[in-house]
Amino acid sequence: MSSDFEGYEQDFAVLTAEITSKISRVPRLPPDEKKQMVANVEKQLEEAKELLEQMDLEVREIPPQSRGMYSNRMRSYKQEMGKLETDFKRSRIAYSDEVRNELLGDDGNSSENQRAHLLDNTERLERSSRRLEAGYQIAVETEFPLAGGRRDSAEGVEKYETRERLNIPLLVQKWRRQSDKACRYLKC
Repeated sequence: MSSDFEGYEQDFAVLTAEITSKISRVPRLPPDEKKQMVANVEKQLEEAKELLEQMDLEVREIPPQSRGMYSNRMRSYKQEMGKLETDFKRSRIAYSDEVRNELLGDDGNSSENQRAHLLDNTERLERSSRRLEAGYQIAVETEFPLAGGRRDSAEGVEKYETRERLNIPLLVQKWRRQSDKACRYLKC
């Protein structure tokens, strides 16, 4: 039985060496070759998992006296398999980032451009808000010219309540909150 296990060990060692080699090459390949390489590595990872399962079955059939040594080897092989899978995921992420950048024409400056554009729009929004507030103040003073902008007369009170229903200051606050959210999203 241990000879079967050792044969599986050799197959596993050869397979993991091939997988490691291919994983390191994935990010540097042209796009069409990358797809083929990724598919190939996925198949080989499945083969390696099957080998681990066969090895695990062999270890279970080994007598308990000598099983400890083989169990330790299995743990290290499983850890190696986990490391291969994480390395493959990382190379796929690098691969997918490159593909995304190629498709979107992203040169890495887009977030900086977006941030600058957002800051410009925020400044423009603040200037518009200040103008709205100034216009609002002029409207209040115009509505109540004799009272100096106060609500003394009954007619003035009605106009004031009508204007309050419009809630222009609330619109300004809403715009500011939206601008702040967008700014926080882009971490300005």
